[in-house]
Amino acid sequence: MTTYVLSDALALAGRHIRHLKRAPQRILSITLMPIMFVFLFGYLFGSSMNVPEGDYHEYIMAGIFTQMMLAGVINTGVGVAEDLSNGLVDRFRSLPMSKGSVLLGRTLSDVLLNAISCVAMLSVGLLIGWRIHGGPLKALAGFGLLLLLGYATAWLGSLIGLLLRDPQAVNSVAMVITMPLTFLSATFYPAQNLPGWVRPVAEWNPVTTLTTGMRELWGNPTGNGADPAFPLRHPVAASLIMVVVMLLVVVPLANRAYERAAAR
Repeated sequence: MTTYVLSDALALAGRHIRHLKRAPQRILSITLMPIMFVFLFGYLFGSSMNVPEGDYHEYIMAGIFTQMMLAGVINTGVGVAEDLSNGLVDRFRSLPMSKGSVLLGRTLSDVLLNAISCVAMLSVGLLIGWRIHGGPLKALAGFGLLLLLGYATAWLGSLIGLLLRDPQAVNSVAMVITMPLTFLSATFYPAQNLPGWVRPVAEWNPVTTLTTGMRELWGNPTGNGADPAFPLRHPVAASLIMVVVMLLVVVPLANRAYERAAAR
C-alpha cells in the first residue's frame, strides 16, 4: 500500500514539475522576490544594520531563505485551491489512484521547487559576500532543516487551500499568517535591536528559532546577544521539534480536508 501511494505521488509530482514548462513564471515568482530582498536589505539597509557578532550580509541570508520557505504557504495553497476550482480533483477521483498521493505529490513537487530556488539564492548570497563557516556536514544540515520547513509549510498551504477553496482568499489569509511571522521575528534584524514588547515577541517567534538554527549550523552571526530566550539557546533541536510537531498536526488535517473536498 505504501509503495502504491508513493509511486502515485511521484507521478503527480512529475506532472506538477512538467507544468512549469507552460508556466515558468512560477519559478520566477519564488526566486526573484527573495533575490530582490537580498539586494534591498543587503545593500540599501545593510550599512545601517548593526549585528553584534559579525557582518550583516552573513546575518541576512538565513532570514531570506526562511522567508522563501514561508512563501510556500501561499504558492501551495493557491495551487491546491486552483486544482479544486478547475475540476482537477474530480478527475483524480475518477482515476484508480490513492487519495493520499494527491497532496503528497503536490508537496513533494513544491519542495523540489524550493530546492531549485535555494540553488539560485545560494549563488546570489555568495555574490554579496555570504559564506558558510560551519563545515560541509553542518552546511547540509542547515539546508536540510530549511527544506524540512518548506515541506511543512507546503502542507500548511495545502490545508488552507482545501479549507478556503478560493485562490484569492487563500492568498489573503496566507499573507495574514506569514507576514507577522516574518517581520515580528529576527528574520531581517537582530531581536535585541527591537524596542520594548516587540523584542520578547520576536525572540519567542518560531520563525526566529528556525532562522537562528540555520545561522548556527552555517556558522553565521545569530544576533541573539548575551541572554537569549530559551528556544534560542538550542535553536537546532527546538526547530526540529517544532517542524515535526507541525507536520504531525497538519498532515492528518490536510488529508481529512482533502477527503471531504473530494467527496463533494
